[in-house]
Amino acid sequence: MEKQVVDGLREVFQSGRSRPLQYRKQQLRALHRFITEHQADIEQSLKQDLHRDIYTTSIFELIGIENDIKLAESDMADWAAPQHVKKNLNSALDEVYIKPEPLGVVLIIGTWNYPWAMILQPLVGAIAAGNAAVVKPSEMSEHSARLMKELLPLYLDKEMYQVVTGGVPETQELLKQRFDHIFYTGNSPVGKLVMEAAARHLTPVTLELGGKSPCYIDKNCDIAVACRRITWGKFANCGQTCLAPDYILCEPSIQDRIVKEIQKTLQEFYKEDPKSSPDYCRIINTRHFDRVLSLMNECTIALGGENDRSQCYIAPTVLKDVLPHFKIMQEEIFGPLLPIITVNDLSEAINFINKREKPLAVYVFSSDKTAIKRMLTETSSGGVTVNDVLMHYTVNSLPFGGVGNSGMGKYHGKHTFDQLSHHRSCVIRSFAMESLNDARYPPLTAARLSKAKFFLQHQLCSCNGVCVWAVIATILAIGLLVGLIVVLI
Repeated sequence: MEKQVVDGLREVFQSGRSRPLQYRKQQLRALHRFITEHQADIEQSLKQDLHRDIYTTSIFELIGIENDIKLAESDMADWAAPQHVKKNLNSALDEVYIKPEPLGVVLIIGTWNYPWAMILQPLVGAIAAGNAAVVKPSEMSEHSARLMKELLPLYLDKEMYQVVTGGVPETQELLKQRFDHIFYTGNSPVGKLVMEAAARHLTPVTLELGGKSPCYIDKNCDIAVACRRITWGKFANCGQTCLAPDYILCEPSIQDRIVKEIQKTLQEFYKEDPKSSPDYCRIINTRHFDRVLSLMNECTIALGGENDRSQCYIAPTVLKDVLPHFKIMQEEIFGPLLPIITVNDLSEAINFINKREKPLAVYVFSSDKTAIKRMLTETSSGGVTVNDVLMHYTVNSLPFGGVGNSGMGKYHGKHTFDQLSHHRSCVIRSFAMESLNDARYPPLTAARLSKAKFFLQHQLCSCNGVCVWAVIATILAIGLLVGLIVVLI
């Protein structure tokens, strides 16, 4: 089944159907219509999957998808245009450019925590770049997956874009097929399996993974504002966000203050009982509920801790005096638990971060420019937001992606287009001026080597055509001079 799907898409892609930009724009407009006309259905599917309210869905998923569609539609012609580059003297008379081309058939494997954005945002880039695509939504967000399978083919070209649903067996069967790029969003262990499967076909991959994103709070900052922003980013979607602050690093003197400020913010956001708040989500299933709950075993609960397995509910929970060897610090939490680890100073915080795998994000709260600069220069992560959380994800002119264990490759806006394109190097030469090529032909001599060095090592500026024509005149003059000398001899 999966082989037939991929083979069919490849045949249609090779027909050249997606080459015209107008076709790509039509598909993007159809995708936008799908989002607009079925927004209520999408919101309902997420209510069923994650107990998520309509406003969170708009902020965390739909707005980003629509922004990427609009940007791709308006800027696609510029993205796909040949990119002229600097020349050397040897190529002064040539056309030299980079031409973005479609890769072919792309596989997009989504995740369950943001089942629409993590599928459709990469798909926007795949369409804009002229690729065919198979999208595989997560079976864990079953209502969203079913809706996508049912409705997306009503809007997009079914012969170019297909939805494959199912569980692990279906995903494994897809990974046996040859794709031209695989885009996977999920966790690191599965990311390794995806990369291993891709290696069999030498298929490039984009892996959007996660990790333990640290949040350093300097004592010299507005702690109340810092805690308000952290509380929002941590407990939105019940903590099931790859970019969520995974843990807090702070000095012991401000730990209790942080707990109090988070408590005040939780009261503001979710009132006395988060369980009855329409703004508070649920854990995706009982398996993940049990996993998240087990992470609290060694910890001291400062806030929250209440839970109800029948509803997959875990209250927003803050854990204090957490030690580095605790189980909760050995894996990504991906739930509404926020550990606080105390450090003596900034240097110790930086050392703590650097001893661990590179995270998807680093968050720094400080009013001290020196502290901010040190955190930026002395740590490594996929992205950074200073004095807030998550916000670098919302700027689609910035590349979003991980580094090391938190992923590879990048996307959003033009970066998705570039990631899912082949940037083909093109040189178009004429048959004229053949005498200038003598330097590369046998019999090779010291004089010819000197001439080759001169033409290959001198770069032309790319300011305007005047310089190029000046060089052309010089080359012609040299050619005439060489010819004259030959005649005289």
